[in-house]
Amino acid sequence: MNKQTKELIAVGASIAGHCQPCLAYHTVKAKEAGLTEAEIREAMEVGRMVEQGAMSAMREFSKTVFGTPAESAAGCCPGAAAPGTKKCCG
Repeated sequence: MNKQTKELIAVGASIAGHCQPCLAYHTVKAKEAGLTEAEIREAMEVGRMVEQGAMSAMREFSKTVFGTPAESAAGCCPGAAAPGTKKCCG
């Protein structure tokens, strides 16, 4: 994978991951790699679409969590993850 492609992916991932320092860094690196502003903005838009899709799925999932006992709910705290889910932060 060439440097331009890597930087476009990093720009989109920065948007989707809500990482402002990452976005600032990778925008500069993308320009240094010879990408145009239009190309970088397109990668930003793709990142926004990914983020919106993930948020839509999270909104739907959040409607189901009240049926999960607190001691087995997945999260950033000790304990087991809910069946069929991944633990957060680990």
